Parts: sequence; C-alpha cells; structure tokens
Amino acid sequence: MNNILNKDLELKGKKVLLRVDLNVPMKDGAITESSRIKKIIPTIKLLIEKQAKIIILSHIGRPKGQYVKSLSLEPISKKLSSLLNKEILFIKDIIDVNTINEVNKMPNGSIIMLENIRFNKGEETNDVEFSKKISSLGDIYVNDAFSCSHRSHASIEGITKYIPAYFGLQISEEINALKKITSEIQKPITLIIGGSKISTKINIINNLIKKFNNIIIVGGMANTMLKHTGSNIGKSICENDCENLIKEIIKNSKKYNCNIFCPIDVSVSKNLEGKANNKDITEINNDEMILDIGPKTISSIKKIINNSNTVLWNGPAGYFENPSFQNGTKEILETISQKTNKDKIFSVAGGGETVAAINKFKKFDSLTFVSTAGGAFLEYLEGKTLPGIKALNQNV
Repeated sequence: MNNILNKDLELKGKKVLLRVDLNVPMKDGAITESSRIKKIIPTIKLLIEKQAKIIILSHIGRPKGQYVKSLSLEPISKKLSSLLNKEILFIKDIIDVNTINEVNKMPNGSIIMLENIRFNKGEETNDVEFSKKISSLGDIYVNDAFSCSHRSHASIEGITKYIPAYFGLQISEEINALKKITSEIQKPITLIIGGSKISTKINIINNLIKKFNNIIIVGGMANTMLKHTGSNIGKSICENDCENLIKEIIKNSKKYNCNIFCPIDVSVSKNLEGKANNKDITEINNDEMILDIGPKTISSIKKIINNSNTVLWNGPAGYFENPSFQNGTKEILETISQKTNKDKIFSVAGGGETVAAINKFKKFDSLTFVSTAGGAFLEYLEGKTLPGIKALNQNV
C-alpha cells in the first residue's frame, strides 16, 4: 500500500475523483443512519485542505442502470454539505457534456457530487468505455469505499486502468484494522460470530480457526450447532442439513487447537414479542424459541474476552430489536468496549446487524474499529482478494 492519499501528495488544482460509499438506509426520502457519511469526512477535509477539486462518485441501492427517483443521492449530498458546512454542487444528470463543463469550471477546494453512479448502464457491468468516460473527468482517482471493493464495477476497478489511483484514509484504516486481526495477530484472539446462517459464515470460520484461539458462536448459528450436537432447540430459527459443516468446524478446531464455545443457557419465549425466560439448554420445550444467550453464557463470554488481547465481533447474540432479548448483545458490547477503553484489547466489529446494535447502544466510538462494510468485510475475513483493493495495489 504505497499509493495512499497522504499529506505530502501535491493536489492543488487537481481534479480528484473520490469514490465513497454513501449507501445509507433511507425512509421516505430521509436518512435514518449516517455513520457511513461521517466516515468519509476526514478524506474530504484533507482534499479541501490541499486545494483539490473534489468530484464525489457513489451509489445507493440497485437501480440496474436506470434512473430511479427514490435512489437519488440528492438528499445525501445535502446531508454531507451540512456536516461539512460547505456547499456541494449536485449534478442531477447522468454523466454527459454538462458534467464535463461543470467539472471544468470548478474552483480549487470545491466539491461536486455526481448522481447515483449506478444510474449509468456501464457501472455494474464494468464497461470499458464507461470506465474511460469517468476517468476522463479527473486527474487522479481515490477509492475510499472499502465496503464496495468486493465489486468489479467501473468506478471501483475499471477506472484504475486509466488514471493514477490511490487508497483513501478510511479504506487504509479499514485494511490496517483487518490486517491486525488476520495477519499481525496479538494472541490470545477471540472471534464472536452470530447471524442466522452458519452456511454463510463457514468460510470465515474455517479461515480464522487456523489463527484464532477461541471462536464463540451465538445467534441462529448457535441454534444450528446445538441442534446438530443433540440439544432440543424447540421452534428456534436454525438450518437443517448442516451436519457436514458442523463436523468440519469441530474437526478443524481440534486440528488447529481452537476452542469452540456455544451457549450453555439461553433466553426463550414462545414468540418474538414475548418476555425472556432463562433456561439451561437441556430444558427447552418444543413450543419455545431461543432468542438470546443466558446469564451463565454471558459470564463465560466475558471471561474469554477478558483473557483476550484481540477480539473480532460479527453478528449479534440474539434478537436485540426486542429489549427483552438485547441483554446478551448489550453485555458483550459493554465488556468489549470497557476493555478497549482501558487499552487492554484491540477490538474490531463489523457487519450490518452488528453495526445496528452498536449504534443502538451508542458505542460506535468505544471499539478500536467499527467496519460499516458488509459483504466486503466478510469476504476479506474469508481470505478472498477484493477486486477494488487488487486494482489499487496494481496501480502503483
């Protein structure tokens, strides 16, 4: 990573195409959660300081190469403008002659945001001509969208073939944080992994089992583990036909001397809106569903976290949307953040639901690093090479 945007790079008067991820949740045209917008501000401020001309490229949703009014970036450009306290010229048209004229008129230190890049047909197909067209708008390209870097799209991968390309501040921070938990490891290292399906996370578990000391399985994934190891889980969410996956995890954990930990007690109810009833995993009735981990399990997880130097967390411990079943997620988060704040552990959390839980309990700044990336975060943990990162590394 030699080609990182830094304070020494001479950018005065240069047109900088900045690819960011502004794919934020919206409801009725209003932004409901803005952590992705806030994360790009340091890169933008550095570019303003350097007197660059900033052209922001981003997307929201999946318009499939067509204009969709509800997927316009205009409300996001207004939000970013208010956060920066700086005017942003929003260009509503898809990229055409008007775009080129507006870009050519830009004063130093100003910002233009282009309309949803996915409204253009060539973006998702990584079309060569479209890649050349967007590259012609700028002098250099900066990718600060780690969360999109698992996509071989024109504004992520194609563009890097035609213009000098750099890593932004946020993407560099993200890669460094993930490197620390996958290759520059401070042991003991613990993975807390949840989510509804073990089949979607099996590659992560098998990649990390070789390097980690402890893997704590919670959420729907834990139900599948419990069921396949002989426990009655009532009518809890779980996957069937996972016997081979479970055997693989258990076999690999023994081979690489990694401790696998599943819940020993849980909070159950007869429905999602019910109240919590704590039970050992041997006591669950057929009409009950597991919706959180229980107090003994929480206590065991706290001990494991307190004996770790590094913690990676992906996936809540239960159905935290109902306050009756938020305790496991809340307690895990509290323990990780307390230990992080005392400089006792390096902590990284990521994935959509995990970030939603962290925001709910207002702990976004209490961990070493919170990744707002979804698919890219998970693919990196699986050990995959991300097209956007590979393209930047080749463009040195």
